Amino acid sequence: MAVATSRSAAVLAQKLQSEGISQQQVLNAIANTPRHIFVEAVLAHKAYENTALPIGQGQTISQPYIVA
Repeated sequence: MAVATSRSAAVLAQKLQSEGISQQQVLNAIANTPRHIFVEAVLAHKAYENTALPIGQGQTISQPYIVA
């Protein structure tokens, strides 16, 4: 995972923690999941936002807060 990507994932985990997610195992999983590989390249810049994104075939990758 590129440095900028891992930083983005860590920032997402910190944001979720500030929103009340407290289980360290969950936060570690969020911080270490490369969400950008699950979305189309045109949406990669949004991969680490706390929002659901389309992944094709009418499906979405869930909002991180909901998963946490």
